[in-house]
Amino acid sequence: MAEDIRILHSLFEAALAAALPDGKFTSDLPDPPRGRTIVLGAGKASARMAQAFGAAWAHPCEGLVVTRYGHAAPTQRIEIVEASHPVPDQAGVDAAERILKLASGAGPDDLVVCLISGGASALLSLPAKGVTLADKQDVTKALLKSGAPIHEMNQVRKSLSRIKGGRLALTAASAQGVTYVISDVPGDNPASIGSGPSIPEPQNPEVVFSILDRYGIEISSSLKNAILENCQVTRETAAIDVRVLATPMMALKAAELKARELGLNPLILGDAIEGESREVAKVLAGLARSVSDYDIPAVKPCVLLSGGETTVTVRGNGRGGRNAEFLLALHLALSDFSNVAAIACDTDGIDGIEDNAGAWFDHGRPSPAVPTLDASAFLANNDAYGYFSGLNQLVMTGPTLTNVNDFRAILIR
Repeated sequence: MAEDIRILHSLFEAALAAALPDGKFTSDLPDPPRGRTIVLGAGKASARMAQAFGAAWAHPCEGLVVTRYGHAAPTQRIEIVEASHPVPDQAGVDAAERILKLASGAGPDDLVVCLISGGASALLSLPAKGVTLADKQDVTKALLKSGAPIHEMNQVRKSLSRIKGGRLALTAASAQGVTYVISDVPGDNPASIGSGPSIPEPQNPEVVFSILDRYGIEISSSLKNAILENCQVTRETAAIDVRVLATPMMALKAAELKARELGLNPLILGDAIEGESREVAKVLAGLARSVSDYDIPAVKPCVLLSGGETTVTVRGNGRGGRNAEFLLALHLALSDFSNVAAIACDTDGIDGIEDNAGAWFDHGRPSPAVPTLDASAFLANNDAYGYFSGLNQLVMTGPTLTNVNDFRAILIR
């Protein structure tokens, strides 16, 4: 029904609204320093975070934030620059150099405010000694195709970086510091969000090498030596002041509340679901079948809500991203059920490398008047974008200026 699609979109919109930083700084600000307030940040939500912080901070401030191309927001006192994501580029290197220089100039009377969200790993790209930008680009591309979960990808990224893994905080160690985060990682570990540029922690090069080996990613002996050298620097420091603005669970809770308002029985399955998109789809399809047949584990009309970050091992053209791939696999697994509709989107508004946030389907609607598409063939080619584009069932939001990762909702009547 058209109504079901409107409901699913409204749940997604409620989740997005809860994930924005707007208004969340007013009751959670540090005391103003005697010296300067220096705002540094990176990530797909960082420009909106800088905008919200600037609106709440009634004192002088300066700084620099780097976000993805097309994800900027207007600010008065904090400079916003753009760079490439998910594969880093020279603009990201230049921004990271400038941010590290600003951090190095911070003294005991200064306050350094870090604004970090998902995407910072690629956007804040400053190669370690012995590592080139081309090295980082090659390793990133291989990791993106490998199906590695985000926490493993970020362990590798830290080992190649002169600014991530707490190195930014260590550069500004003499200043007072506070870090605000919008989480896009399962478990909300600040050290993993954007590869933790302001969260110092020890790094084990053997763990990095085992990750690369696990996914068949070969690197040169010179790059191995660079990783060994870069991981030897001590990461111990005083306790870090971290304040969380938004998380995947906050977004799911907002969608849960909206679902109840709309007369549905919502069930949150979790905010940290990982695994291959198509395999996760099979599991959630099984739960949807159980709801449909037995009203277990929830009573119809029901909406199953979940978040986290699934992955795709790319063997085809890779168009569409993990959420569209999940939805295509779910569509196939529930093809014989006419009482199911679903939506799956990336909360940053960009699913993979195309222009869609995700996709939707409604098995209760008449089939669109288009040539028959072979869903299995599209899935085998990792081309969920092509499939749902052909049906006019893509979700197109543009950049949302936040990022709490996957949002999935399955509605069963």
